[in-house]
This record gives sequence, C-alpha cells and structure tokens, in this order.
Amino acid sequence: MQQLELSFRPLRILVGCETSGIARRAFADLGHDVWSCDILPAEDRSNRHIICDIRGGILKDGWDLLAVMHPPCTRLCRSGRRWMSGPGKWTEPKQLPKGRTWQEMKDEFEEGVSIFEACWNAPIDRIAAENPEMNDLARERMPEDLPEPQIVQPFWFGHPEYKATGWYLRNLPRLEPTEMLLEPERGSPDWIAWNRVHRMPPGPERARLRSRSFPNMMKAAAAQWAGYAVEHLRTAA
Repeated sequence: MQQLELSFRPLRILVGCETSGIARRAFADLGHDVWSCDILPAEDRSNRHIICDIRGGILKDGWDLLAVMHPPCTRLCRSGRRWMSGPGKWTEPKQLPKGRTWQEMKDEFEEGVSIFEACWNAPIDRIAAENPEMNDLARERMPEDLPEPQIVQPFWFGHPEYKATGWYLRNLPRLEPTEMLLEPERGSPDWIAWNRVHRMPPGPERARLRSRSFPNMMKAAAAQWAGYAVEHLRTAA
C-alpha cells in the first residue's frame, strides 16, 4: 500500500492487546514503526507482533504513541455489571454465568482494572485506550485523570453497523467521522443487519469476533492521531 511521505521521523507506535493486526497495519501503512503485542499470537503471523503481557515492561520501551485496542473489559463495562454485584456495591449477585463463581468474576474484574491502569499510567505521551463505557464499580478504581470516553460508531466511518466504541484519550484529538452513513429506520431489515454484532449467538468465538476492530475506523484513527502526533513533534522540535 502507498505510504504517507513523512517530513518528520516515523513514530514508534505500540498497538496493545491486539491479535487481528487491523490497527497495526493501519498505522504501518502510513510509514510508522509499529508493533503489536498480546498474550496470544497475531492472526496474520506478523514478525512485528510480540507475545507478552503488556504489563511486563514493554510499555517502557520509548513509544511515541500507544493504542490499546481490546483490554479485558467484560467485567468493567456497564453490561457486565449484573454479574459483579447485586443491589448496592459488591453484594452477591442474584445470578451468575453458568458454571462460574462470584470469585472468578471478581478475579477477572481485578485483572481488567490492572491492565487498564497499567496502560493508562504508561510513560507514553499520547494514549488511546479502547473500552466501553465503564460501570460504577470500575470507574471507582480508575486513575483520577481518566477522562470521559469519546463514544463513536462504525457507521461514522462507512461500516453499516452499530457498535458503540469508547476511546479514552490522552494528548490526542477526538476522532472525526470520515464517511458518515445514514442510519436505517429502527426495526427495519437494514437496522437488524446493522445490529449484527449484538445478535451474535453464544459460542467460543463470540468474544473475539465482537472485539475486532473496524478497518475504516482504524484507518481514520491512524491518519488523525499519527498526523496530530507528527505535527506536534515537528512544532516542538
């Protein structure tokens, strides 16, 4: 693919918690030095993917920009709150997922908090962390400087789908739509099709498929965020 000609040095960019390579390739197509990491291997078998726990030290390797794609959010998001607590805060839930214990839910919650905190507190100037809007239990554990997320939709970028995506941003601009689609009438066949992600049946691949990035959204993110960072570094030089 054609690369953007840079009048400044390429950025060193880490794409954390990603196996699909969608975000990594979007930034790399602009000529930047991009690496992804996850505890699982890359689907595209790229040699620019590091298998590691993102908390293990890679965040200190001198990155210009960190894009955290899919940190564990099942227990942090509002839709998962009912599995964490009943009425009030940290009371035993009335129901749990089949075959799971409350302690397992709490352990997964702590893991999600730990990973998100490590990413947000990383010694990196520019950070974009993807996560749904958090429930009250998670918000209480977040760093004090965490802003409200920018909520965007795939149809802002030409994908005929609904999936609210939250971006927590540090020293990066809010994403601007690049190809806004006209929304279908609620209840119409097209509206039902746009809700494909939310209508996926249960199964071992459901979580992975639901968390995949939308290519056009990541192309917009790469162009807007990397472009902003390059300009900022140029003017600061």
